[in-house]
Amino acid sequence: MGYVADRWHKTRPGKDEPECGQHKGMVASANHGKGKRWQARYDDPNGKEITSLWATKTEAEREINKQESAKQSGSWLDPKAGRITVEKFALDTWLPAQGINGRSEVEYLGALRRYLFPEWGQREIRSIKPSQAGAWQKLLISKYELSGTYPNRVARYVRGVFRLAVIDRIIPVSPFEQIPAPAMDETAVQPPDIAEVKQLIAAATIDRWRTMLEVTALTGLRSGEIRGLRLARVDFLRRTMLVDQQLVYEKGKGLYFDELKTGAGLRTLPLNQRVVDLLAAYIERHPVPSDGPGVGLIFTMPAAGLIGESTIDYAIKSICKRAGVEPRHWHELRHHYASVLIAGGENPKVVQKRLGHKDVKTTLRTYAHLFAEAEERTRDVLDAAWAEPGETGAGAKSSETGGRIPESRAGSGVVAQLRA
Repeated sequence: MGYVADRWHKTRPGKDEPECGQHKGMVASANHGKGKRWQARYDDPNGKEITSLWATKTEAEREINKQESAKQSGSWLDPKAGRITVEKFALDTWLPAQGINGRSEVEYLGALRRYLFPEWGQREIRSIKPSQAGAWQKLLISKYELSGTYPNRVARYVRGVFRLAVIDRIIPVSPFEQIPAPAMDETAVQPPDIAEVKQLIAAATIDRWRTMLEVTALTGLRSGEIRGLRLARVDFLRRTMLVDQQLVYEKGKGLYFDELKTGAGLRTLPLNQRVVDLLAAYIERHPVPSDGPGVGLIFTMPAAGLIGESTIDYAIKSICKRAGVEPRHWHELRHHYASVLIAGGENPKVVQKRLGHKDVKTTLRTYAHLFAEAEERTRDVLDAAWAEPGETGAGAKSSETGGRIPESRAGSGVVAQLRA
């Protein structure tokens, strides 16, 4: 239990010390008349003593009762903790707690230094108000001119800083709690269809790029994942592929192998026979290097050199030009893979797992329009199957089939039952 101390007077005065001129029966201390007289003292939940100064004894006692009650209810906060600056808490506590790899740490730190620290860096974290939190989010667009999904991403980092401050009992509530995050202004992806991917494959004159194009379209691997794909990760017998690393570039470090960005990225992909045959044939033509920087990699540059991201981007742009199609990014082959899964009826959770997304919300947000198109196709199939001969309107999808699915697609047994 805490107690109140009188700073202005000695608790154990000497025998011959003079009495205080202002307070009868007491002996003045060296602090007499300096600052507030009453000091509230109590232990925090970890046994560390906390002190605060008050003008009256009643105020000090009230403070002790308040803090003891908060300890009992589990809602106690260190009154001094919120004095830490936003920058210091973000760098010393939040960033190390994220458990991210080097490239992601550079990305997070860059966002904080460009958009958070110039505005709030030297302010006490407890001083930020909800109105200011909302105004700061608007600055991301009005002042810093961010667009697309980036305002939401930067805000997500900063909101995470304050969320951790609440968890660590630095502040009682985040100023962002009642403030909606910036909208995800994301442009709907328009992936190449199968016909276009085949055009690209046909236009690729170099065996390496031709095979990598098709393998990516059939697996949805990220650029760094296919460039870092090792022979040991492909199980040709079981027709699976373990995705557990990527080849990345970082300024000052160059190209190196790194773990995947999130735990969800670690996945085992089922392979169809086509991609298994593609890889086997490619490895037969281009044996996997047994030494050098590309040791164990399926795809390398001449002399076993690692393939950089800029190299593969230049390759696909050249292929697009040769094929006479609009310029594409390598990542759009990953979108193609997702679109094929969705069109084939795979549910969002399966698509998420195959792509290695952190959560299914990311999958739904990125491919919402493709799922909507798949849903509409489901309606068309049902309309066509249940339409009566000669029916017009929503249910009549084809005059050639009388509004029904052809037997070659639906199965003669099903169609026969519907006709009956």
